[in-house]
Amino acid sequence: MTFTASTARPDAPIGIFDSGVGGLSVLRHIRAQLPQEDLIYFADSAHAPYGDKTEQQVIDRSLAVASYLLLQGAKALVVACNTATIAAIKALRARYPDLPIVGVEPGLKPAAAISRNGKIGVLATERALRGDKLLALREQVSAATGATFILQPCIGLADRIEQCELGHDPLDATSAMLERYIAPLLELGVDTLVLGCTHYPFVQDAIARTVRAHTQEQITLVDTGDAVARQLARLLDAASLRRTNNDAPRLQGYTTASVEALAQAFAGLLDLQPPVEHLSV
Repeated sequence: MTFTASTARPDAPIGIFDSGVGGLSVLRHIRAQLPQEDLIYFADSAHAPYGDKTEQQVIDRSLAVASYLLLQGAKALVVACNTATIAAIKALRARYPDLPIVGVEPGLKPAAAISRNGKIGVLATERALRGDKLLALREQVSAATGATFILQPCIGLADRIEQCELGHDPLDATSAMLERYIAPLLELGVDTLVLGCTHYPFVQDAIARTVRAHTQEQITLVDTGDAVARQLARLLDAASLRRTNNDAPRLQGYTTASVEALAQAFAGLLDLQPPVEHLSV
């Protein structure tokens, strides 16, 4: 499937994909900033997590999902997954040079601007923290600002959130994970925490509770979903692809795994009940 700027239509949908339900945190920001747009959300849950795949496997999955979304007429693509952005966004832009594509990356730049003491903790998946793109970004921002970034892999946390285990109970396994990952960062004196995986904003309340248990200092949490939505809006405006008709916007979910699981995630995480279909892609 090819994409040409000349045939793109403003009333076409925006395609958003992730390896699972974490990208719903990005979809939440897109709906808030672009409430008139039709949206397609694709959860590639049968192949999750992407973090334990090779780079080529993530590229292959990302190209397959993007091709399907373009078959559905998508006018823009949001890669709502840190691991897929790191591994595959270059390949996606090479395959579809005219397509507006927005990826996510951990918010190191805004964190450096916000931090008062220059000590910043980065919570992310193990694969994301090993990626050359993130390591290069860390070096670049550190050199420009003098900030120190302490990288904390959060093994298993995205999987807990994928099951909608959001740490509401201070004694549950998700809360125990957050304690294990965050407490050492606070002991090192960080004043800013970057939520470097799109799943993590869904446990923001539990993260804040963990922080309060250890310090009275103000700790700032950085979620990049808002920046992704702003960049998407800029690209749509630049290409004159904003939807302008007054029909009620539509939201459609697709998953390569359980329809019930994605429907539950929409309801439990966003209080939405869109139609959800199973696909083999």
